[in-house]
Amino acid sequence: MAAGGAFGVDAVFINKVAEEIAEVHSMGCELAIVVGGGNFFRGVAEQAVHMDRVSADHMGMLSTVINAIALQDAIEKQNLHCRVMSAIAMHQVAEPYIRRRAIRHLEKGRVIVFAAGTGNPYFSTDTAAALRAMEIGADVLLKATSVDGIYSADPKKDPTATRYEEITYMDIIKQNLLVMDTTAVSLCKDNKLPMCIFNMKERGNISRVIRGDKIGTLVKA
Repeated sequence: MAAGGAFGVDAVFINKVAEEIAEVHSMGCELAIVVGGGNFFRGVAEQAVHMDRVSADHMGMLSTVINAIALQDAIEKQNLHCRVMSAIAMHQVAEPYIRRRAIRHLEKGRVIVFAAGTGNPYFSTDTAAALRAMEIGADVLLKATSVDGIYSADPKKDPTATRYEEITYMDIIKQNLLVMDTTAVSLCKDNKLPMCIFNMKERGNISRVIRGDKIGTLVKA
């Protein structure tokens, strides 16, 4: 996990995230986190353009394990119990993902970090997050990103772009808004899972979302 698209693990940033996770945990929330690996390798990025897609995606999934272990370490420094659960078996560094075991960890007050995506190529971190949220019976999917919500167009390219306070999954599909991949959007829509997209770079935003403050964009089925 690195801020601003930098390469490698940003220790300062990851510790700030862990502090916010501890704050939310103290509010009585059960927390399961899905991490990406783009700060090391993206299977669909230019660096993988000449690679076999399956090999590149597996490299991307392994990158997420590095981030998951780093986040686990930071969370444990907040005096919380944390478990990394990997969709790709690597018993020396992480538990295998088993749905019932994950739910039991949450019941015991442990924070879970899901790594290695779904364990399958061609599926994004977004889809992994939606799938795990469904499997553990999550109340809401929070997508912490570098923008403050969903816009009608790319705000970096179109100064007239407006931010949605609320939007439906169907409208995301119809308008081809590239906030997350279509598979993840469809999965959330079909299972009526609400999602909030917000800027994680602003300190305290994770707690604000949990409290129901009007930040980011709320997505409903």
